[in-house]
Amino acid sequence: MDIDLASETGPLSCRIAAALGKRVTSGALGAGERLPSVRRLAARLRVSPFTVVAAYDRLVADGLAVARAKSGFFVAPRAQAARPLTLDPLPNARMGVNPIWMMRRSLTLDPRQPKPGCGWLPEDWLPDAALRSALRALSRAPETGLLEYGVPLGFRPLRDLLARRLNEIEVPVTPERIVLMDGASQAIDLVCRYLVEPDDAVLVDDPGYFNFHAAVRAQRGKVLSVPMTPAGPDLAVMEELAARHRPKLYLTNAGLQNPTGAKLGLATAHRLLALAQRHDFRILEDDIFRDFEAHPGLRLGALDGLQRVIHMGSFSKTLSAATRIGFLAADGATVADLADLKLAMSFGNNELSAQLVHRLLSDGSYRRHAAGIRDRLARVRFQVTRKLASLGFQPWLGDGAESGEGLFLWLALPTGRGGKRKLAADLAMTAQDAGIILAPGNVFSPEAAWPHHLRFNVAQSQDSRIFAFLKAQLS
Repeated sequence: MDIDLASETGPLSCRIAAALGKRVTSGALGAGERLPSVRRLAARLRVSPFTVVAAYDRLVADGLAVARAKSGFFVAPRAQAARPLTLDPLPNARMGVNPIWMMRRSLTLDPRQPKPGCGWLPEDWLPDAALRSALRALSRAPETGLLEYGVPLGFRPLRDLLARRLNEIEVPVTPERIVLMDGASQAIDLVCRYLVEPDDAVLVDDPGYFNFHAAVRAQRGKVLSVPMTPAGPDLAVMEELAARHRPKLYLTNAGLQNPTGAKLGLATAHRLLALAQRHDFRILEDDIFRDFEAHPGLRLGALDGLQRVIHMGSFSKTLSAATRIGFLAADGATVADLADLKLAMSFGNNELSAQLVHRLLSDGSYRRHAAGIRDRLARVRFQVTRKLASLGFQPWLGDGAESGEGLFLWLALPTGRGGKRKLAADLAMTAQDAGIILAPGNVFSPEAAWPHHLRFNVAQSQDSRIFAFLKAQLS
């Protein structure tokens, strides 16, 4: 059998597998045909038998070959031509514009297409080189644990570091009151599992982070909308809802609210905590955007001393979405219960990711990286806001939105002829046909309110195609 390795690239085992794979998919090797023995092919190619075994294992993994005990390797039956790596098929547009529609579109769209509606940074903003360097260092370090589940609360050195970071923003916590999670989504789900039973009421901001709604509904809870104001939630409405429904939980963002970018005022924060005490509900404070905030504002966990507040953080937005590390900080009894519930759900920790994040935080590279993100966001925010303003978009936080902080702009669509505005959901559906993902206001509202608003991710809104599309649609 002639195998041409010269036209292939990569490690030797990959080149052998690719060359054999081409012969299988072209039909030169038929279904059921036996492949050369490992020793024979190794001798013919003058390579190690281990290299040939690795190549054959790749063919098996690709579905092009099968291994039979004591018989060798054979071409798989009904072998099909290997398909190039493609993105998963997009959801049908008939499902309508909702949070799942937006998430699936954002995650399955061609990476080269603009995504001003998504909730994360572009890849070239993230520390790819630092992550790879840290991974190599971990793989070489003899003390790195790669085989064990890890302790229930998670990697202790990272919890030590997180405790110091939380104390910097006056959230009083020790490592024993922190439990590591596999990202913020798991943390939200865990808290809802812990506190919410079927038909329990849960308060959420409107507009607010749509994953909160999904997590509550997964527990068959009732989502109650609290209107947002530039100074925080409307406490008069919250008081009325709390008195009527006796909610178990209030889900909100710390610092910069998603999607509006609003910050909680001190007076509002004190009244909110008093209201929670009076009506006996807990608060989950989601602080995943902390490192986008140039001047950290107050945290409910700091004012409350983590008595009624559960504080949550993550590094998915600033480091890597693939590195799933988040955390919850709370009173001792709650942390113990959450750790037990986490064990029941997953029986372990993402130990490698925890050590990776710890290495990046402890050597100072993360602080420098986060400072660079904030500087870059400030520049881009100014530019994007001015371009959108020239198209008639109106900032919800007022005319100084370009000098604000963070990743998001919450804007009203321009007023058109006759004083009417386009529906944001209709614009988003048209945008998807142009390969652009927009985030319409209704996906951030349990009541599908905010029909004329859009959330823009300023870091993802620098592509000229976005503004050309908007100008054509709004003119």
